[in-house]
Amino acid sequence: MSLRDRIRTLFRLLLLFTILVAVTLISAVTTIRLTIHGRQENMPNLVGKALESAQSLTRGLDLEIKVEDKLFNAKVPVNQIVSQQPPPGTPIKAGQLVYVIVSLGPPRVAIPNLVGSSLRAAQITAIQRGLTVGSVTALPWPGAEPDQVVAQDPPPASPNVHSPVMNFLVTINEPPPAYLCPNFVGQPLAAVRRDLEKAGLKVGETIPVVTDTSPKGTILTQSPPAGSRIGPEAAFSFQVSE
Repeated sequence: MSLRDRIRTLFRLLLLFTILVAVTLISAVTTIRLTIHGRQENMPNLVGKALESAQSLTRGLDLEIKVEDKLFNAKVPVNQIVSQQPPPGTPIKAGQLVYVIVSLGPPRVAIPNLVGSSLRAAQITAIQRGLTVGSVTALPWPGAEPDQVVAQDPPPASPNVHSPVMNFLVTINEPPPAYLCPNFVGQPLAAVRRDLEKAGLKVGETIPVVTDTSPKGTILTQSPPAGSRIGPEAAFSFQVSE
């Protein structure tokens, strides 16, 4: 075989190898794309379907329905889907969650007036009426007993009830006032005692300490310490130079 034939043979082998590598790469890329994107479908329209029918339909597409909420709706019969996410026609893939809101039908419950009741009594009444207790927010409320309902949502006898969930605002004990403790170190005990008693605060134990560095009757240390938060019941104790 001549040199020219050998070169041609080598060139053909190299070209064949290049083609095989290209085919392998294209196949690998295609496999990766299919793995990432999975089998894609378009989201069907579930609005107006019964929840059980919608679940059967989505199971066939390898989807899972999650009921996000249940609301009263005078136009949509009970147990039918009111809305969905993602919306119809959206590209979807296997294993995706579908969030739906399900109708409870027209409201058939009268919202009771629970303002003035204790929280526990309000919760029991709501459950007995077929309602669900939602959020409970507690706030200090001057002039009201603690743990008492002072507001509710929805309001009593509301004609526009959209949800069976009742939310309450209840009272808690008003927190006592707090003050920032001043620094009394280095001041005369007599003057500090007078100021504290005027403010309605108590002076407790005073411990004499023999020292030559401060005048007699000077406060050396204090409790509570300066900068701490104190209430009206705070009692002070001091170490005083003797």
